[in-house]
Amino acid sequence: MTLLIGAAALSAALTSSAPPRVLDVRWKLGGPPGRDEYAAGHIPGAVYVDLDTELAGHGLPTDGRHPLPAVDDFRDAVRRWGLDDGDDVVVYDDASGTSAARAWWLLRHAGFESVRLLDGGLAAWRAAGGAIETEPTIPEPGTATVEWGAMPTIDADAAAAFPESGVLLDARAGERFRGEVEPVDPRAGHIPGAVSAPTTDNLAGDGTLLTADALADRFAALGVTRDAPVAVYCGSGVTAAHEILALEEAGFVAALYPGSFSAWSNDDDRPVATGA
Repeated sequence: MTLLIGAAALSAALTSSAPPRVLDVRWKLGGPPGRDEYAAGHIPGAVYVDLDTELAGHGLPTDGRHPLPAVDDFRDAVRRWGLDDGDDVVVYDDASGTSAARAWWLLRHAGFESVRLLDGGLAAWRAAGGAIETEPTIPEPGTATVEWGAMPTIDADAAAAFPESGVLLDARAGERFRGEVEPVDPRAGHIPGAVSAPTTDNLAGDGTLLTADALADRFAALGVTRDAPVAVYCGSGVTAAHEILALEEAGFVAALYPGSFSAWSNDDDRPVATGA
């Protein structure tokens, strides 16, 4: 299964007889929302997707900042984006895919088989001379069916036990893993037994994903093998999706802990470790 598409390939695909559906998933932790950036210029035909309201649900603090949306809510969002069953979908952002991967993961989880990330994001598109438009795309409603379960997940209890038999990767920045800083969550540190694996280390200098071989070497150095399960968490389940994509590119299947550290650190009964 192809996970990535380059800017030149996307440009050609958009002029074909069966162009892919394109979703703009610009988002930044703490805001502002990406809708203003979308309005200022986006890939022609792209539909704006709001991560906070369409790619996440809402619940208790112990559910995390971005719990998975209810399946019916996500179905309604997917149809608003104009998607039908079997559509070829491309997602992008302006953060090297680290927010757009949330849409990639959810669409895969919902049963869409052809979902690709624009490698290098909007920066790569601009660098390749891709066209930009400002008129918003409002598609005809789609008819897609949505059913959760195509991607593996774990809950907090499984995350606690995971390091005993597998590798639990923490996709946040190293200083947050070590507990040196914590800008948003109530406690600093990491889930005991987890391994620090910042998502940004999956990227080359130009913001594109490292090659499959380079990613395989990276994850092998972190203890990931073919013989043990692997799971990933981050702050709220967003950038962890990008790490899961990188793992899949390297040939591994990884589970997501959707609540991630925002859920874990809001539960006083869960221990938190600090340091490297």
